[in-house]
Amino acid sequence: MSPALEITGLDAWYGESHILHGLSLTVQPGEVVTLLGRNGAGRTTTLRAIMGLTGRRTGSIRVGGVEAIGLPTHRIAHLGIGYCPEERGIFASLSAEENLMLPPQLKGAGAGMTLDEIYAMFPNLYERRNSQGTRLSGGEQQMLALARILRTGARLLLLDEMSEGLAPVIVQGLARMIMTLKAKGYTIVMVEQNFRFAAPLADRFYVVEHGQVVETIAAAELESRMPVLTELLGV
Repeated sequence: MSPALEITGLDAWYGESHILHGLSLTVQPGEVVTLLGRNGAGRTTTLRAIMGLTGRRTGSIRVGGVEAIGLPTHRIAHLGIGYCPEERGIFASLSAEENLMLPPQLKGAGAGMTLDEIYAMFPNLYERRNSQGTRLSGGEQQMLALARILRTGARLLLLDEMSEGLAPVIVQGLARMIMTLKAKGYTIVMVEQNFRFAAPLADRFYVVEHGQVVETIAAAELESRMPVLTELLGV
């Protein structure tokens, strides 16, 4: 079986700024992988480069065995990828349910979750389905952003700073949702500053520094490798 995501020698630029320098990583189907690193290390740029949202890209990005480096963003999405950016992208003038129904289902991807399935997983969204996007709390907006890509049929989820700025009880709920999605066979790549949130969820951690992967740590090694992580991240 092909890896869900295989990045080899990826360089990426914003204009003249060279951000990623030969970054390589592999994610197997059904894995949860977390990108760790300091601010500005290139973690968010990695997610954006996968989606074709940076400037020039060179190297290889294979999604389920299909080379995506030369594809436009809409074609990349149709490989079954859902991107949940840090800013969430909730439309203020639309209700929660209208936001949820906005993206089309992806051709070539698996069947997306139905509204009933989504509301079963996110009961808060059912209660707030008629509320305007801006009237949702930060946690509800994050749930809506995640639910919206689940409806499209995406099976590879790119999640950027999901827990940022949210109350601990909401963060715990998001952790349970990620474990539920993993149990359903979804593949998840997370950029996460909150190490305590990410640590129990991920199968593997990639530490990014200056646009390169400098350490790869399996979940089973985490305890023994904490001194290395502390030095690299200051966690």
